[in-house]
Parts: sequence; structure tokens; C-alpha cells
Amino acid sequence: MDVAIDLSGTTLETDRLFLRPWEPADLDDFYAYASVPGVGEMAGWPHHESPALSKRILDSFIAGKDVFAVVLRETGRVVGSLGLHGSWANGDPAYVSLTQKEIGYVLSKEQWGKGLMTEAVQAVIWFCFDTLGLDAVTIGHFSTNNQSRRVIEKCGFCFVREGVFFSQQMDRQFEDRKYILMNPTRCKAGIDTSPV
Repeated sequence: MDVAIDLSGTTLETDRLFLRPWEPADLDDFYAYASVPGVGEMAGWPHHESPALSKRILDSFIAGKDVFAVVLRETGRVVGSLGLHGSWANGDPAYVSLTQKEIGYVLSKEQWGKGLMTEAVQAVIWFCFDTLGLDAVTIGHFSTNNQSRRVIEKCGFCFVREGVFFSQQMDRQFEDRKYILMNPTRCKAGIDTSPV
């Protein structure tokens, strides 16, 4: 069951990161990483070919209030995004009764392999369970995206099934893998969270 959220007044902190709402002044940082070939493609969208496209998407992040800017503490620069979206599990009879959001993220290519996204995802999991009180958080990755698979496994998600994701922006299908993580407090309350 999807729930409405508003991240506009929320900032999360980790050892190396701030996760905060996007601001118009973030445009240059956003374009800097979103324009690099291979970054967006790992998440199902083509890399940005103009600052104007980045501005339109940045404006949608600000209006939607469901995507964090991932800011590197050391430099103050935005190096990625992490959003809370409608979940694939909302259409699954085994999970449809649970309150849940899906995590989706992108990280600057120059920051890959440093554990930053694992750090960010762990902070958002805590926020989803402790602050929002969600029953579950879901996530997915393209089958060929081993970097995301490692992040997901380190964060404790349980694999549910393989599937297919159609990217409208790229006009193609990707094989993907879907995962879920249950709120341990909700599990103790007696909600049946076992997959069917």
C-alpha cells in the first residue's frame, strides 16, 4: 500500500553524507554527474545531454518532494540522488497490505566503489522504519548492475523474484531483480511477511 510522503523538511546525516531536499542551486552539480555516460543508464534513463534537461528533472524533484539530494560532507557537492517512490510490491498480493516505499538511487561515477550509497540507503531505511513507520521498503536493480546488487545485499534486503522493467525514457526492457526489507518492529507485531 503506497503512502504519501513529503521530504521537503527532512535532512538525514551519515558519517560522510547529508541527505537533504533538492534546491535550484544544485543544478550544476546535478548536471555534472547526470551528464556522464553510463550513470543514468544504470537506472533506466539516458544521461543528460543538456543543462536544460537537468533543470526540468531537478524542478520535478523539488515539486515531487520525494527525492533526496545526496551531498558529500567533505566538499558540500551533490553527488547523487535517492528517492522514495511507489513500490513494485503494491501490485503483489503477498505484500499489497503493507505500507511501503521503494528506494531508487543514482550516484556520481567518480564516487562508485566507496560505500557511499550503502551508507545513504542504510540511513533512509532507518528513516522509513523509525520515522515514517513503514511496514516494508523495497528496491530493485537491473540484473547486470552488480554494484547495486552489492549495495542491496549489504543493506539486508531479501531477494523476492526476477522480473522485467520497461524504461520509457530508453524505450527498452531490462531484466531486473526485486527485493524487500521488512520493518522488524512490524514483524514482531504479528504481520505475516513471508513471501508467497
